[in-house]
Amino acid sequence: MQNAAHGYVECFVDYLEAEKHASRYTVRNYKIDLIGNKQRGTEKGFIPYLKQHNIHSFEEVNKPVMRAYLGYLIDRRTAKASIARKLSAIRSFYRFLAREHIIEHNPLELVVSPKLERHLPEFLTHDEINALLSIPDCTTKLGQRDGAILELFYAAGMRVSELAGLNLHQIDLGSREIRVIGKGSKERLVIIGTPAELALQKYLRLARPMLNSQSSGQAVFLNYKGGRLTERWVQILILKYARAAGISKKVHPHLLRHTFATHLLDGGADLRVVQDLLGHANLSTTQIYTHITQKQARRVYLASHPMAQIKDNENGRIESA
Repeated sequence: MQNAAHGYVECFVDYLEAEKHASRYTVRNYKIDLIGNKQRGTEKGFIPYLKQHNIHSFEEVNKPVMRAYLGYLIDRRTAKASIARKLSAIRSFYRFLAREHIIEHNPLELVVSPKLERHLPEFLTHDEINALLSIPDCTTKLGQRDGAILELFYAAGMRVSELAGLNLHQIDLGSREIRVIGKGSKERLVIIGTPAELALQKYLRLARPMLNSQSSGQAVFLNYKGGRLTERWVQILILKYARAAGISKKVHPHLLRHTFATHLLDGGADLRVVQDLLGHANLSTTQIYTHITQKQARRVYLASHPMAQIKDNENGRIESA
């Protein structure tokens, strides 16, 4: 089964890339979920599990097998989010197998994913974001580049892959609009404010020509050799500037995206507008930010409104209602 299974996985990967336009991270993770990765510790891949338990074809997989696999993952302290992703990968793989008539039934239809705990995403306060934006030395070419990157993350709520993959023809500074290529190659327009426009304009006029090389092509953000700045390097830059700004939180590009969304909703933006600006396919994904803003509103109310406080006449304490 092993060789044939790996062949089916390669076909599945081609399908994800060519027809589903899945991101390279989704493709990479799904492939690892199916065939495993011993470099990451205990083998947790689905196909190696089947081999270990003498299951020789995908048709032999049924609900008890899937229950046993879930138990196997839980016994190895696999995080619930990882288990849910593995089930998503296997479900998608089995839909592909059914579509290609490799199997006659899909045993995953009756398997329920584990319920995930929803953690509210962190975000930066206004003081923290202002401190972060003030750190790059905009008298240098790299400082101008980095300042434009930080301003753009906060102004547009872009994903790191979207920013790193940004090309010159996608930017219209006249209308302050950027055409972003998001997940699944979906396009959306994002709008930037004056600070981001000025920072980007300065970088493109002064710094980028100095960084430009034969390998630059249409890439907006370049490294010191003139090549396209990688996502990993952008993550390192963000963390470096956050530490320099004295921010104790672990700051990464997605946290800046959370900050963008939270500050928009705090400012009264409509939820569906924020959904469009973020490029979320489902409104429920955007709604998690409303929990953050409600929590913030409660904290401000309890700290500020006189009727939100109760005076304890016996001991003279002021307590929140």
